[in-house]
Amino acid sequence: MGLTEFWADYGVNLPKGKIDLKRLFVKQQKIVLEVGFGNGDSLLKMAMNTPDKNFLGIEVYEAGVGRLINEAHKHQLSNLKIIKEDAVKVLTNHIENDSFNHFQLFFPDPWHKKKHHKRRLVQTEFLDLLSKKIINGGKVHIATDWAHYATHMIEVLGNHPHFKNTQNDPIYSPRPEYRPITKFERRGHRLGHGVWDLIFINEKT
Repeated sequence: MGLTEFWADYGVNLPKGKIDLKRLFVKQQKIVLEVGFGNGDSLLKMAMNTPDKNFLGIEVYEAGVGRLINEAHKHQLSNLKIIKEDAVKVLTNHIENDSFNHFQLFFPDPWHKKKHHKRRLVQTEFLDLLSKKIINGGKVHIATDWAHYATHMIEVLGNHPHFKNTQNDPIYSPRPEYRPITKFERRGHRLGHGVWDLIFINEKT
């Protein structure tokens, strides 16, 4: 139902050019972008808990998109919109620069085999693109439960000229209260997995 009946309310059909974010939401508020929201649990909670911000989620996983739209409809949220497409494609072709105040990426695929490391989203090229789309002074918040990927990301972010760690380098951030703990994360805690949060500020000048 989410992908059909309620798509007009929450889904975003990509235009040929740039998305008019000012017309996308009911209220003109700061926009949080989340990429790869999976089943959408944490994004839903954040949109519900923070009505004074708008949330845009990008995900290719069809079942997750449909589930989140259904939940958003149940709660009659007016500050959440969803794009079902590849995030790099969307950011490159359909988003104006300086569009977002905050970017979040929670528990991305770690591609833990060494031969697949090049598929990891958090690479210098992606950060170059991200820096353009986030306002100066905006934040990037990433969380992972893979220690090796955490190390990789803190190095790539720390070496990028536009991103500055909110902690003393190279220290991870404590989980902020605004990031909900998901079922996935609780399961990881029970299995003894660690979780690492990285919060960096975009400094273009």
